[in-house]
Amino acid sequence: MGSIAPSLAELDASNIKVTRSTNLRNVPKPGSPEEMSHSHCTDHMVTVRWTASKGWETPEVRPYENLSIPPTASCLHYATECFEGMKVYRGYDGKMRLFRPDCNGERLDMSSKRGSLPGFKHDELKRLIAKLLEIDGPRWLPKDRPGEHLYLRPTMIATQANLGVQIPKEALLFIIAVPWPDPSKVKPGTNAHPGLKLLTSHEDNIRAWPGGYGYAKLGANYGPSLAAHGKALSMGFNQVLWLFGSDRQVTEAGASNFFIIWENKETGKRELVTAPLENQLILAGVTRRSVLELVQTRLSQSVGDLAPLDVVERSFTIGEVEQAWKEERIVEAFVSGTAYFITPVSLIRNGDVDMNMLKAGAERAEYAALIKSWLEGIMYGKEEHKWAYVIQGEGEQ
Repeated sequence: MGSIAPSLAELDASNIKVTRSTNLRNVPKPGSPEEMSHSHCTDHMVTVRWTASKGWETPEVRPYENLSIPPTASCLHYATECFEGMKVYRGYDGKMRLFRPDCNGERLDMSSKRGSLPGFKHDELKRLIAKLLEIDGPRWLPKDRPGEHLYLRPTMIATQANLGVQIPKEALLFIIAVPWPDPSKVKPGTNAHPGLKLLTSHEDNIRAWPGGYGYAKLGANYGPSLAAHGKALSMGFNQVLWLFGSDRQVTEAGASNFFIIWENKETGKRELVTAPLENQLILAGVTRRSVLELVQTRLSQSVGDLAPLDVVERSFTIGEVEQAWKEERIVEAFVSGTAYFITPVSLIRNGDVDMNMLKAGAERAEYAALIKSWLEGIMYGKEEHKWAYVIQGEGEQ
C-alpha cells in the first residue's frame, strides 16, 4: 500500500497567539511628518509562517518590529511577493469597520498563487485583521475621532533561503497598520476641487500586457513603473495614465482604476466608462467593483438633477477621450482605489494636448462626489450595508 501524504494545516485565525507590546509607539497627529511618511506603523503586527511540509503555523499578533530574513530569501531575488491595500474606518457610531474584506482576501489569495506563493482560506484574512485592530484600534483610531481611518497592508513574501530558481517552500504572511493622510481632503487655502493631473505614458513604456500579471497585486508590477511616476511628478503631474497597444488603450491611472463619464455621441446618453477585466490589463479594484455596482443599482434612474448613467466596461482609447473632450461631451473623470479613494481628475496631458477635465463639464460634474458620499456612508456606518464588516470585541489598553 502506498503511503498517505500528510494533510497540510490551513490558515486558521481562531487559534491566534497574542503577545502585547510593552513599549508603545507614539501616535502621530493628523498632518504630522510621521503620518505623511506613510511608514509609521501601529504598536503591533500579525505574522503567520507557512512551509510546504506542514502548511500554515499558528498566527501571532506581536509587537511591531523589523523582519529578519536571509539575504538569499526568494522574495529579494525573484519578486515572490504580493500584497493588498485596505483601510479600517472609525464610524460615527463608534464602531470600526472593514470595507468588503472578503474581496481583498480573495484577491490576495489569487495574487499569491499567481506569484508562486501559497494559497489560503481567504475569509480568514479579515479575522486576522480584526484581532490586530481589537488591540491597536483603541489607541490609533479612537472613538472620539470618528470619520478617520488606518491603512492596512497584508503582505505575503517568500522567505526560503535559496538562490535556485524554484517554487518557494517557505513563506510569511504579515499584516501592518499605518496612519494614512487622506489625499481626497482639500488642504486649507487650496482650490475646492483640485483634482489629479495625469500624464499619459510613453509608447515604449508598458505597465501590463495580455497574458501577463497586471491583474494581480504583485510587487513586480510596481517597481518598474516608478521611474515613469517619478518623471511625471517632476513635471508637476500626480500620476501616469497608463496606455496600452498601438491604438493607445486607456488602462489605469497610477495604481488606481480610471473612470470617465461622457455623453455617447450616437445616443446622447451619459455613460460611465472604464477598462474591462477580460484582457487582464488592469487590477480588479475593490473600490472599482463597488463604484460599478452602486451606479448600476442607484444611478439607473435620475438622482436629483443628475441624469442616469449606463455602465460600460470596454476598451477605449486616449483618442476617443480627446475627441469627446474637443466635442465637449465629457462630463467628469475620476480615479478610484484604496489610497486615493474617489478623486476627480482635473487635467490629462497627451502629447502636446492638455485636456482640462474640470472645464469640460464643470456644471455637470457631481457624480464622483455622490458616489463618494455613498461609499463613505457605508464605510463610516451612516448606512447599514452588507459590504461593511464590523469589528467586534474591541478592548482598551
